[in-house]
Amino acid sequence: MHLSEEQITRYHEDGFLLVESVLDDREVERLRAAFQRDCRVHGPQVIREESRDEVRAVYASHHRQPEYAGLIRDPRMLAPVRQLLTDDVYVYQLKINAKPAFGGEKWSWHQDYVAWRLADRLPAPLQVNVGVFLDAVDEFNGPMIFVSGSHRHGPVRGSRTAEAKSAQHLDPEDIALTPDQLSTLVAERGMVSPKGPAGSIVFFSPEIVHGSAPNMSPFPRRLLIATYNDTANLPSWTGEPRPDYVVCRDTGPLRILDAPFLDVLEGVSA
Repeated sequence: MHLSEEQITRYHEDGFLLVESVLDDREVERLRAAFQRDCRVHGPQVIREESRDEVRAVYASHHRQPEYAGLIRDPRMLAPVRQLLTDDVYVYQLKINAKPAFGGEKWSWHQDYVAWRLADRLPAPLQVNVGVFLDAVDEFNGPMIFVSGSHRHGPVRGSRTAEAKSAQHLDPEDIALTPDQLSTLVAERGMVSPKGPAGSIVFFSPEIVHGSAPNMSPFPRRLLIATYNDTANLPSWTGEPRPDYVVCRDTGPLRILDAPFLDVLEGVSA
């Protein structure tokens, strides 16, 4: 999959780009099954919700599940990232945000790059986020909401709260925009929420302001977010780096697979 010039322009202007139905039903089912397996792997990479014993997020599934190890190199993921960023990229972070039905918690308004600059001393916002819908996303199950074009303002907030939720992963609540900051941006640019069937992909900037409401519907909303970073833009830690399940250590350039990840995994093509 290659993006058109119109799609590339739209990404740079709006800060995000939705491409519907990129993955087929069989691929989505395999990814869902791999996610369920990964939720049962004990360790600090599994983050649970505060209000109940439900999985909120799982980090670095590509370290443990072959489906995700292949997906990050799939031509439908990696080729567009190269168009939007550079040919030499690696996965800086991978997580699956899981919003269970009937109450999956919100994600506060934030910009991703602010977190990475504070926690990892990442020099520049030379990343592309790739969000893969593992479930159909509609207005009811807590979709992501973007402030279109807000990435062109640069970092809006420069520090984190004193009461950080975790020393290992940086929760959006720690760097949430103030009501005044958000109101000003929304008054100027409005809000938009990409929605679509399972298997759709949304590419979005590390500096776009985004958040999401709780999931009050009877339908889950599981979202994979793979963050690709320029290999020339590595973290410059001064102290103890964050764990490798939060910030990946393998910074070698990724090679695009010759076929879709599931075909490669099943030996259909190599």
